[in-house]
Amino acid sequence: MSPANRIQETMIMKYLLIRRTCTAVCVLSLVMGFSPGLMMPANAQQSGNSATDTELSIRHYRRGNTYNNLERYDEAIQEYRLSVAADPEMLDSYRNLANIYYSQEKYDEAIPNFIRFVNLYDGPPDTALRSALANLGNLLRDRDDYERALEYDLRSLEADRENESLVFLTGNDYLNAGETDKALQIYEKAVELHPDNAFMHRTLGRMYDEQGDLERALTHYRRAAEIDTGSDFYRKLIRTTQERMEWREEE
Repeated sequence: MSPANRIQETMIMKYLLIRRTCTAVCVLSLVMGFSPGLMMPANAQQSGNSATDTELSIRHYRRGNTYNNLERYDEAIQEYRLSVAADPEMLDSYRNLANIYYSQEKYDEAIPNFIRFVNLYDGPPDTALRSALANLGNLLRDRDDYERALEYDLRSLEADRENESLVFLTGNDYLNAGETDKALQIYEKAVELHPDNAFMHRTLGRMYDEQGDLERALTHYRRAAEIDTGSDFYRKLIRTTQERMEWREEE
């Protein structure tokens, strides 16, 4: 073979090799959802902003779930953080981040993720929301952050209406901390949600009584007596409160 033919054959072989390589890359790119040439997610190329790509966020979320199930929590955290970086409204990633941090007692990291989750949540209350609100309220009260805690505690009462014990536990926490005004708001919300609960009316009445607001106390004592018509205790409360109001007027 002449040198010229040998050079020509070499060029043809290189051409065919390059063509086969390009074809393989293009096929692989299409299978993986990449746009040939740029090698990036095709939907991200169309949107022009991969940082807010929901599909990318879901991919990281699912990887996070896999690591979470394997109890490889550090890797799960990394994937969930990538998920919310891709889509800042990826609700379930915030929830899972918060729960992992909470289980690890990393409460400073758990709090902002619980807040993000409950603030993004839009739908009827479910177990996840009720748990997040209760945990968030507890964590903020443990840090004496009662102003912020009250917001989420009130939402917690609404989301978990059937859990009457939650009212007493939360209200007592505020009372024991000397946050009487916030305890009053808890019980005011309670009687709004449970208007036919005599004991809650009695408790709120007693709190007003201790604050010296006998008129409001009497209102709730009367309501308790109307609900529980067989209770002599509530009738006695009404009588003694009325007598005290009369004594006060005479002074």
